This record gives sequence, structure tokens and C-alpha cells, in this order.
Amino acid sequence: MNTAHTKPDGISEEEYLELAKKVQNSPWRQSYHIQPVTGLLNDPNGLAWYNGFYHLFYQWFPFGPVHGTKYWYHLRSKDLIFWEDLGIGLAPDQNFDSHGVYSGSSMKKDGLLYLFYTGNHRDDNWVRHSSQCLAVMDEEGRIQKETTPLIPKPPDGITEHFRDPKVWKGENGYLMITGAQKISQTGTALIYQSADLKRWEYRGELSVPWKTKAFMWECPDYFEADGYGILMMCPQGLETEESGNSNIYEAGYLIGNPMNEDTLTFDGNQYEKLDYGFDFYAPQTFLDHLGRRILFGWMGLPEISYPTDRYGWAHCLTIPRELTIADGRIRLNPVKEMELLRSELVCETIFIDEESYRDVRFYGRHYELMVQLIKQNAGIFEISVRQNKQEQTVIRYSSKDQMICVDRSASGEAFAKDYGSLRKAGLKSGLKELRIFSDESSLEIFVNQGEVCFSLRIFPQESGIETVFTAREGSVKAAIQKWNLKV
Repeated sequence: MNTAHTKPDGISEEEYLELAKKVQNSPWRQSYHIQPVTGLLNDPNGLAWYNGFYHLFYQWFPFGPVHGTKYWYHLRSKDLIFWEDLGIGLAPDQNFDSHGVYSGSSMKKDGLLYLFYTGNHRDDNWVRHSSQCLAVMDEEGRIQKETTPLIPKPPDGITEHFRDPKVWKGENGYLMITGAQKISQTGTALIYQSADLKRWEYRGELSVPWKTKAFMWECPDYFEADGYGILMMCPQGLETEESGNSNIYEAGYLIGNPMNEDTLTFDGNQYEKLDYGFDFYAPQTFLDHLGRRILFGWMGLPEISYPTDRYGWAHCLTIPRELTIADGRIRLNPVKEMELLRSELVCETIFIDEESYRDVRFYGRHYELMVQLIKQNAGIFEISVRQNKQEQTVIRYSSKDQMICVDRSASGEAFAKDYGSLRKAGLKSGLKELRIFSDESSLEIFVNQGEVCFSLRIFPQESGIETVFTAREGSVKAAIQKWNLKV
């Protein structure tokens, strides 16, 4: 069992329990997503299969929905679905991390789990100082920090925006990639190398042909799969095609040949979004004991206010997703273990022609909905979910341009209005299948077995439970399956 703090410093046990009670009694609490006990959750960190359990940490500020001094909060699970709360894993209790234990990753070695993170320190003039740090967890769950940073400062030419170490085993030892910003105010990724995970040598910047004006590359994650090299990142300040309907920041990837570890070159040149929804950031992946690459993302965004803020908490993580490669692109699908949540099943094959179809059996708030298109002759096919008289979230497919769109203009309490209410993506060969996970205040939509996915938070009234299927300019025949999910 973890012997780290069970509550944050600076608050009594009674005050902390009262704060947790307030949050638990607030509206829009999720039923099967990882969410904070209090305060703000953001990046998933330190993901691993270790000593018979999945381990997950998330960045956490306990006292409210703001980006204050961060901790790592620790959970573990046998199945990725039902999680045991182990409390605080890492606290900001050293001078080098006094203003926050920032994001990082993990690596198993010699029966131990090495936890790499960024220490954030502010001096008397409030100047940021960033370092890359290490804590080690043993098989009993005891976590011990190293007393000094592994990498005490950024290299020459790099600002103090130097964070988010991701470590993996390369051909000649261990490699670390960190997100960084150059003095020229442009983003980059830096590579370090080690033989023992404790002594690190700076190798240099990773060279990629992709050109961008992004000012910071946050949360980098490099891995290889099916003969490809994949560099995931969150490039802040990325140029967008539709400024009125695009996220403040987004997460994406470059894919190419595996990185050349000698020359630090990677030929990925085409940037692709990982998720086309409104609320997805800071994803991290890891390999589990079954050989699957599993991804969690933060279902939220920096610098955005959410309706739950006034109740003392904010954000959740996505459901766990298995990452695979098909046709040279990433596909993301719910892990098979999500089926453990299924309870009652309703099945129906529908045919609609210039009309709408509704059935109370497909209503609900916590469910998985599978829609498989048997025949699609309609110009427009829509599914309205979490609907009542005033509210709905609409998933709309246009066969003319093979475009799928999610519209949350009437999803409930509005927020982030400056960034628009539509998100869309093109499909290579039309719409074949939709898989929708609805929770109290979120939707995750997987299209054509992970060709495209949308993650979004919604904040409807409790009465928003209706599901309506509509065909316009033609007909649709579809097989529908709906499972209520255990809460």
C-alpha cells in the first residue's frame, strides 16, 4: 500500500472531508470515469502495468478548479475499469518541486517502478525554474524521491518551459524526451540518454521536417508500433484552419520511420489530430502485460472555465483506449475491458426514410450505444443524444462530403463559447459504425472502429436522456445495440 500522504498539506482532516463531501454532492459527477476527489484533475501520468496492477497517477490540485500547486494522485486497478484509490503519490515537498509536481512518465527496472516528473520551483521574484526529477516505487507501494533533480536545468538555448519527461528503452540504453521552448519562442523536443535511469546525458534536439509556429510542445510521447515511429505531442499555438471552431490547444501526432537514435532524426512530416472533439489534451500511452498500447487522455483543456468549477472541482480522464495502426494512421478504440460495465442490452434494427425514430429503450445517461449502418442512402443522418425539450447533442453525418460533425450548441449549460460549438472530421469511405459512450457529463464517440473519435464534456439537465435517430434526403437502415452501464 502507498505510504505517501493521504490528504494534502495545509488542511485538516475534517476540512478535507467536508470539501470532498461538497464535491461528491455536486451535479454532473461522472459514474465510470476517473475524476478528482476534490479540486482539479489534469494530465494522466506515470502509466504502467507493474507488480500485478495497472498504475495511474494524475496531476491534481486539491483545493479548487484552478491550476495551483500540483500533486500526483495515485490509483491502481486489475482491469482498467475498477480503480483503487491510493491517495497522494507525489507531493510538492522539496525545494526543486515546491511549486508543483508536474507531468511525467514511468519505467520498470529491477523490480522497481521509476517515476519521472518535472519539478516546478518559483524563486522570490516568481521566476520559474524547471528540472527533471525522479521518484522510485517498490513492490510494497513505497515511493521515495531522489533528493536532487536528475536534470537540474534546461540546456543552453531553452527557456524554463522545459517539462513532461517520457522515458523508453532504446537500442543503446534508455532515452528521455521532454517538451521544450527555444529562446526564439518556438517549440521543440529534447532527447537525453542514460544507461541506468539516474545519470542522464543531453543528446540534443529531435530533428523533424514538420514545420510549425507552435510556441511549446507539451506532453511528448515517442513509441514504435508496427514498424512505425510515432511522436505524440500537444503543440501550443498551432495554426488552425477554422479559428471559430477549434480548440484553444490540441493533441496530435507525427508518424514515420522509427527515430534514428544516432542522428536524432525523425521523418514524420504530416501532423494528424488524435481526437477531433472539444475536450482532449495531454494523452499518454504505455505498453501493458498483454502487449497492448493503452492511452488515457485528459478530458479537458487548459485556460478554459467549466460549469463544475463553481462546485469545487473540474475535469476527468477519458476511458482507456487501445491504440493500433491501420493504413499508416492511429486508431483509438475502447479497451475490451469496458465490456465489464455492460448490463441490460437492447437490440433493434430500424429503417427510417425522411423521418425520425425514437424508443424509450434507447434513452439514458450512462450507456454504450452501438450503431451499425446496414444501408445508408440518406443525404443527412443524425443521432441526437442526451436530449430534452431544450437540449441535445447532435452527431451529424453528411454523405455528400463524407463529413461527420458533432454539434454541442444546445448540449446544456454553455461554456468555452469563444471556441465554437462544432467539431468535424472527414471519413475515407463513409460512415459504417458509431460507438458512443455517455456518462453524466461527457460523451466519447468512436467512428468506424477508431478511424475518428470525438471526446467532449456536456452539462445537460437531468432530464436530458432522450435519443433520436433521423434520416433526411433519403433512408437509413441500421442495427442498434444499447447497453446500460453499471454505475
